[in-house]
Amino acid sequence: MNVDLFDFDLPGERIALRPAAPRDAARMLVVDADGMRDRVVSDLPDALRSGDLLVFNDTRVIPARLEGTRGQARIGATLHKREGPRRWRAFVRNAKRLREGDVIDFGAGVTAGVDAREEDGSLALDFLGDEPVELLLERAGQMPLPPYIAGKRATDARDRDDYQTMFAREAGAVAAPTAALHFTPDLLARLEAAGIAHATLTLHVGAGTFLPVKAEDTDDHRMHAEWGRIDAATADRLNAIRARGGRVIAVGTTSLRLIESATGEDDLVRPFEGDTRIFITPGYRFRGIDGLMTNFHLPRSTLFMLISALMGLEGMQAAYAHAIEHGYRFYSYGDASLLLPGAAR
Repeated sequence: MNVDLFDFDLPGERIALRPAAPRDAARMLVVDADGMRDRVVSDLPDALRSGDLLVFNDTRVIPARLEGTRGQARIGATLHKREGPRRWRAFVRNAKRLREGDVIDFGAGVTAGVDAREEDGSLALDFLGDEPVELLLERAGQMPLPPYIAGKRATDARDRDDYQTMFAREAGAVAAPTAALHFTPDLLARLEAAGIAHATLTLHVGAGTFLPVKAEDTDDHRMHAEWGRIDAATADRLNAIRARGGRVIAVGTTSLRLIESATGEDDLVRPFEGDTRIFITPGYRFRGIDGLMTNFHLPRSTLFMLISALMGLEGMQAAYAHAIEHGYRFYSYGDASLLLPGAAR
């Protein structure tokens, strides 16, 4: 499909620079077969059915943005995929000043050697020394806010909490699964009281999620890889929910992509561990999920293509036009949408 079909104009003032407070006070646009309704996230127990199950991504964002030097050159690096105990693939600013074998000094006693360059322009960085890389990043790294936020304000201490979900447990993401940022312990308790259960899986979100689609046709786009895991108990639970007539609602496109990667043509979810490059565009048949809660995405992005596959391109164009007209806040710290291909109630 032509990538231009997924373009739209977004006024700059619609991009959220801070999350709603409290988190579940964010607005939520419900889109289903009955149309569109303006709600707030705290209304979620009333927007779903008893017997439904929400699936969260329990990945934890690491402070993956680093600033350093190589000689007199200033170098910026954003880690995006772990390749070994001390080796990370990174997108690097001023990479033209680097050659294989160079050492970057990130300060605070943190250094890394430069290795192979990939076709996407990223470099492999091998962190030097004996300390765990996690400790090095805590000492020298900053939270990797998306470029559309970081380009408008500096990262600060608030982002250490704001850019982490309440489910964050498995360290390894360099971008937050932002739909889950809206959840609070109180909201989760209210959902459970309404008969709406939840489960978790792990997908370490990479910085590639923010890369624009540069190809003119979706067939020519090379999707980035991300590592994920669904254990056997979780797979069995998702299958049991659907067998009982409940719906599996992915919270975030990361949860959705991993579930779909683990689901066979027989619509059964199986245990999964490894990389996924799944790229979902209109025409795809969803096999493992029945709905999606997600934030509002960038134009021409793989994520806008994914939701267009779920709800139809015209439906999403109409929903986004409504959201822009009615002042919804977009992107990682923005408002939410609840997308249900069937009627909500």
